[in-house]
Amino acid sequence: MNTLTRKEIMFIGFMLFSMLFGAGNLIFPAFLGQAAGENVWQAVSGFIISDAGFAVLAFIAIARSGTFDTLINRVHPIFALLFPMAIYLSIGPGLAIPRAGSLAFEMGVKPFLPNTIQSSPIGLVIYTVIFFSIVYWFAKSPSKLVDRFGKILTPSLLVLIIIVFIRSIFTDLSSFKGAALAYKENPISQGFLDGYQTMDAICALIYGIVFTTIFKNKKISNSKLQVKYLAIFGLISGLLLTICYLIIAYLGASTAIQGNVENGAVVLSTVLQQLFGQGGTIVLGLIFTLACLSVCIGLITSCAQYFSSVFPKLSYLKWAILLCLISGFVANLGLSQILKVSVPVLGLVYPMAITIIILGLFHDRLHFNNRPVYVATISLVGLFSLIDVANSTFLNDSFSEVLTNVPMQDKGFGWVIPGLIGFTIGSIIEKLTFKEVTSVKKVA
Repeated sequence: MNTLTRKEIMFIGFMLFSMLFGAGNLIFPAFLGQAAGENVWQAVSGFIISDAGFAVLAFIAIARSGTFDTLINRVHPIFALLFPMAIYLSIGPGLAIPRAGSLAFEMGVKPFLPNTIQSSPIGLVIYTVIFFSIVYWFAKSPSKLVDRFGKILTPSLLVLIIIVFIRSIFTDLSSFKGAALAYKENPISQGFLDGYQTMDAICALIYGIVFTTIFKNKKISNSKLQVKYLAIFGLISGLLLTICYLIIAYLGASTAIQGNVENGAVVLSTVLQQLFGQGGTIVLGLIFTLACLSVCIGLITSCAQYFSSVFPKLSYLKWAILLCLISGFVANLGLSQILKVSVPVLGLVYPMAITIIILGLFHDRLHFNNRPVYVATISLVGLFSLIDVANSTFLNDSFSEVLTNVPMQDKGFGWVIPGLIGFTIGSIIEKLTFKEVTSVKKVA
């Protein structure tokens, strides 16, 4: 029976971390630290639970189910076709990949360009061509991802973050200021909501297809061993994410900024200038470039493997090229246009993704034929999310007064109660069905 060495396990865990750690994972904890101030540790603990925690739970749910396809097929075959496609499109070429490409340009290259080129679209065009060419080079050989991620990208990114942290220890930064906004009264819950926005739980769900390829190449066919390894990979990446979030949130809380801060990029830019002077722009550019590059490689690989399995007329390499071309084109449309289309899709997909993860974790405790539980729970969560998204996107918040009566809706978790109702209904149907089947068998 083939097994992985400790070194291979560590490198694959590093690879998963790099595939999850993108621009949002830099910006959100930095902004959280700045806004939470003296309550930074409570806030970042909530952030870690909902981001790294959900990512690890997603991986364990996939491990316990065997594959992502097995997990989602428990709902319905049609759902198993449409749901992953919505995920791959929304966090692939529709949002995450082009957003990462454009952010890498904004933070890593644009500050060093002449003003004439900064104001011209040609700079972004040239950069995206180079950026996605590099992404394709890394993604064209999935079997080599472990070496390229584990030995090159991840260590480089971690070294940069650790250098910044060590520098901050020996620099007289500002003391933590008072907490602002919701971080003053509910730092843990607000931090939890911030982590919810990073989309790492969805990414962790779809990355399972990458590890299926790794196990195939390593000739590891034992299902129990695969489950064990997947859980370990998730824990390694979760630990690395936690360390990075603690460092970045600390840096954000230690940054003295006058007035209101719009986003975490401003916070990071400010703190690195305080630490390294003008050289801080270079360090920040390298960190953003490596993080965005890693995420794009992981997403292109996963999306290409998925679409080549669903639409096999195009090979993996052709799908990888096509996805890089589409992502580069969308990146040049501008973030505002990307978000207008993709954010509503994520608002619909993410609650169902979390629900699937939770059901997958407790699947063994759901007895009998558990499809009614999956169908009822996912249906009500999806219906509520659809109404919520339609209300905010198309109906100008016409139903907001009604929706605010739903518990936790003001915190972005209004779908939880419909999910619990669906779970209860599904459980009742399941037990009634089981009794009927049992009675028929006894009569027979």
